[in-house]
This record gives sequence, structure tokens and C-alpha cells, in this order.
Amino acid sequence: MLLKDEVGMLQRVPLFAAIEPTKLKLLAFTSDRVSYSAGQILFRQGDEGDAAYVILSGRADILVDSDSGPIKVAELESNSIVGEIAILCNSSRTATVRAASPLEVLRIRKDHFLRLMREFPEMTIEILRVLADRLSHTTADLIDARSAK
Repeated sequence: MLLKDEVGMLQRVPLFAAIEPTKLKLLAFTSDRVSYSAGQILFRQGDEGDAAYVILSGRADILVDSDSGPIKVAELESNSIVGEIAILCNSSRTATVRAASPLEVLRIRKDHFLRLMREFPEMTIEILRVLADRLSHTTADLIDARSAK
């Protein structure tokens, strides 16, 4: 794919919408575009958080380990970001991510991701929105689970 096409794809991702095209070109150039087949693992719970992933196309399942085996806690689609929690918290991965369909992602190394956050406060605010939305959904799910007992 041409660099120009990758920049166009990145502009459609809400996280990068406010970033100027020349910076997106640099991001596309310094990041890795990776393809996964359905069922392939992007990373496992407990792995080192070395990169964030932007889903360009396809779907990914978010799985957490439990005593009874993996539990699917979410499904992400195009224009979603995954893997940012381990980077922001400087911790290991909190979940396993598995391709639910053929998947195209942009893999952004930790150092580049953190630099983008410093240079573009709009991106940082969008990441906060994503994390707050996930927390809100998790809280609602927890309330439902406790109410059912």
C-alpha cells in the first residue's frame, strides 16, 4: 500500500483525526502494518507492553484468563486502539488479543506512541475518552453481574 493511502486510512481513525497529514505520514512510515488471520494472537495477557495497535480492518476479540479458561470481555472493530493500557501503565498486557476475522493493524512502538501523546494533546484527550468509555462499560457489566447473584 502506498504511504498516501496509509495516511488516508489513519485520518479516518478518530484518534488521529486532529493530527496534520505530514505527521501522519511520519507515523505510517515509522509504524508497522501487520496482517493476521482469524484465530491468530496479536499478544497474550502478561506479555510486555511494547506497542499499541490500531485496527485498520477486521475484528479482534479481547480475552482475559480465568480459572475456567479464557473469557471474551470485548470485541473491537476498525478504527479501534488496543494495547495502550500496558504502555500507559508501564505494565504487562492485561488481556490477550486474538483476531476474530482477517485483521489489518498498524503496530505503533511504545516510544513513538508516547511521543505522539506528548506532541498532540488532542490525541491524548481521545485516548482518555476511549479509556473512560471502556471503564464505564466495565462498571455497567460489573453491576449487572453482581445484581444477577
